[in-house]
Amino acid sequence: MTRAPWTCPSCGNEASTNFCAECGERPLTSRDLTLRGLLDQLGSQLTNADGRLLRSFRALLARPGELTVAFRSGKRKPFMSPVQIFLVSNVLFFAAQSLTGIKVFSTPLESHLHRQDWSALATRMVDRRLAALGTTLDRYAPIFDRAVALHAKSWIVLMVLPVAVLAWLLFRRADRPFAVHVAFSLHFYAFFLLCASVATLLPFVVRALGGEGVDSERFDQVLSLALLAATVAYLYLAVGRAYGARGWRRALQVGALATAVAAIVLGYRFVLFAITLATT
Repeated sequence: MTRAPWTCPSCGNEASTNFCAECGERPLTSRDLTLRGLLDQLGSQLTNADGRLLRSFRALLARPGELTVAFRSGKRKPFMSPVQIFLVSNVLFFAAQSLTGIKVFSTPLESHLHRQDWSALATRMVDRRLAALGTTLDRYAPIFDRAVALHAKSWIVLMVLPVAVLAWLLFRRADRPFAVHVAFSLHFYAFFLLCASVATLLPFVVRALGGEGVDSERFDQVLSLALLAATVAYLYLAVGRAYGARGWRRALQVGALATAVAAIVLGYRFVLFAITLATT
C-alpha cells in the first residue's frame, strides 16, 4: 500500500509504504507522542495475538519445558528470549519484595548473625570487618542492609550457571548444546522467581485481611512447602519436554535438580553476605 513519501527515523531509508522496507519501522504519528498512544502500545503488546510477553509467560507456567524446546529448535519470533523472560521475572520479583518489605535473598545482617546455618562464621567475619573499619555493629548494619538489597538484584544471575552445569551433567545423553542447558536454567529461574513473587505477596495479603501472614511460623512453612512442590512439579514436567527424560531416571534427575536448587539458594545468600561484607 502506497502513501506519501517519508524518511525512516531508524535507518534513513526513503519509503512510500506503511512500513520501511529496510528495517520494518513505521512513520511517526501525532498519536504516538500522546499518553493515550503510549497506553495503546502497551495494550497492544500485552493483549494482541502476537504479544510475546503473554505467550511466553503462558508457556512458562502452563507447559514447562516448551520454551527450552522452542529455543533449541530456533523458534525465536513467538517467544521472548530466555534472558528477557528471566529479567522480566526478576523485575516482578523485586517489585513484589519492595511492595511487601519481605526479603527472600537480600537477607539483613541481623539474620546472618543469628538465624542462618553459617551464623558462627558470619559473626567472626563481621567482627574482623568492624575492627578493620573502626566502627560499631549498630552503625554498620544499616549500611550493609542497603548494600545487600542492591547486590541481590545485581548478582541473582549467579544462580543460573550452577543449574545449567548440573543439567549438562545429568542429561549428557540427550546431546544438547550447553546454551540449551543455560536456557533451561534461565527458564526455570524465571518460573521460580514468579512463584517466589506470589509467595511474597500472599502473606502480605493475608496480613492485610487480618491474618497472621508471614509472622506465623506455620504459614511460612506452608508457603515454603508449596514453593518446593511447585519447583519439583515444574522440573518434572520441564525435563520431560526439554530432554525427553522418562521413568525412574527422570525422578532421580528431578530430585538432584531440586536438591541443588535449595542448596544454591542458600549458597547465594552466603555469597551475597560475603560480597557485601567485602565491599562496604
